[in-house]
Amino acid sequence: MKAFSLLFYSRFALSGLLCMAVLKAAEESSNQISVTVTLTQKAKRSQEITLPGALMAIKDTAIRARTNGYIGSYAVDIGDHVTEGQLLATIESPEVDQDLNQALANYDQAKANLELAQIAAKRWKNLGEKNAVSQQEVDQKEADYLSRKADLNVAKAHVKKYEDLKKYEQVVAPFSGSISVRNIDIGSLINAGTGPELFHITQSDMLRAYVNLPQSAVRSIKIGQTVEVLISEYPHTLFPAHITRISSALDAPSRTLLTEVLVPNHEGKLLPGMYCQVRLTLTQPEPAIVIPSNNAIIRADGTWVATLNAENKIHITKVLLGRDFGTEIEVLDGLIEGVRTINNPSDTLQEGQLVEIHNSQTK
Repeated sequence: MKAFSLLFYSRFALSGLLCMAVLKAAEESSNQISVTVTLTQKAKRSQEITLPGALMAIKDTAIRARTNGYIGSYAVDIGDHVTEGQLLATIESPEVDQDLNQALANYDQAKANLELAQIAAKRWKNLGEKNAVSQQEVDQKEADYLSRKADLNVAKAHVKKYEDLKKYEQVVAPFSGSISVRNIDIGSLINAGTGPELFHITQSDMLRAYVNLPQSAVRSIKIGQTVEVLISEYPHTLFPAHITRISSALDAPSRTLLTEVLVPNHEGKLLPGMYCQVRLTLTQPEPAIVIPSNNAIIRADGTWVATLNAENKIHITKVLLGRDFGTEIEVLDGLIEGVRTINNPSDTLQEGQLVEIHNSQTK
């Protein structure tokens, strides 16, 4: 009888344990949630970015007068192509002509005085050697000669000054290019340096554009790299260009890098001042991990991602985000390639929670 009781009790206890296990399994099954996952992968090694810019002439300068006077004539107008040294306009400067004539007269006078002082100094030196005059008088004549020599140098400098001003009456092109602005007419009063520009000249057989590259592109560009320039007025044409200069420092407020691009324009299709877009292909030396943007969990203590281990249990991982590409976002630290991340994670997910994967292709 006692043995029967022990056997009955053992079977009852085992049955109870089985029931508890079944209930626990049922409870865990009822607590499981279905999720979809995405495998982490590396971003594309090459990426295209398009940045706005504006075309500028490789040489662009305002032509101003260096002498006072009136415009006597001009030989070019807007749109004209000019070569280096070509006459653009003539300035009539009566005052400069008068000053030059006076400077030449002063030079002749100083030259005559120098010759006379030289003769006197030589004569008094000979008399001094014969003790016919005092040494004081000899020194006086020598000093007078040196003074007249200095006067001649001053007169020569004045002549050179007004000769240069006389040359500036001929306004010439400093380089080959095209006239884009003319602000003068015959008879216009000209003031040297302070008046409006006479002409504006541009050289546009080679154009340049400045673009501001984001900090993330700094390691992916180099001088000589080929880029493409897009102009809305030429929708089916890509203008080849190349990077010629890169700034050595980022712009602090925008964290961008100023970069110069040269665009050949030998056919003259492009004009300085045109709005353009510059398209660059960036090659990442070490592509980062990318995940769907909706997989990131933004909290006050940072950004997290819900991942799954081999047992389909949740592990909440803290990550460092990089660039946002819209539907995808870059992860700089915290994940490796091939990790399963939960799509659109809810706030109720907990560490170690067992889940059921809905999309079988990523199990």
